[in-house]
Amino acid sequence: MGWVRVSNSLSTMKIAVVDPQSDRADVIEEGLRDAGYRDIHHISEMSGLLERLSELAPDVILIDLENPNRDVLEQMFEVSRLVRRPIAMFVDDSDMSMIEAAVEAGVGAYVVDGMKKERIKTILATAITRFNTFSRLQSELQATKAALAERKVIDRAKGILMKAKGLSEEEAYALMRKTAMSQSKKLSEIAQSIVTAAELLS
Repeated sequence: MGWVRVSNSLSTMKIAVVDPQSDRADVIEEGLRDAGYRDIHHISEMSGLLERLSELAPDVILIDLENPNRDVLEQMFEVSRLVRRPIAMFVDDSDMSMIEAAVEAGVGAYVVDGMKKERIKTILATAITRFNTFSRLQSELQATKAALAERKVIDRAKGILMKAKGLSEEEAYALMRKTAMSQSKKLSEIAQSIVTAAELLS
């Protein structure tokens, strides 16, 4: 699953409720239906959870774990990292290290004092808002990293041209830009071609 922006639309939102205990899951589902949500899917089996979630492709995931041990929590955090969807996690007890791990894993709402159906709508909205903010920051970070990587390749290609053709930095850049325009390619693509060719010839 890739990064997506999730809306709060009640009519279209698909929600997965992950809870091995059906009675607790019923409370969550009741709270969701009272809040106006209709497309709700309960997953009770924890094994193969990632595959089930990938098949279901929910918009939001609610995980209720009651009193999970550290291994189970870490498994859920790994799911959070991989599915890239808003996640609200309910536990009856926790410690600071687990709360920090939940935040780091991208869990949008980590509710320590258990689940109360009256709070579902607010918790869900919080998880979605935090997820959308987290997704935007991740996208911006990836774009920045890509831009820096392109800049590095362009600078390296300029250095290769300067050395090979006796050009100034401005002339090398102008040559690459002219070539990119004539071939209808990005400047970074031309730069990468120059770097690759130089590596092959070295």
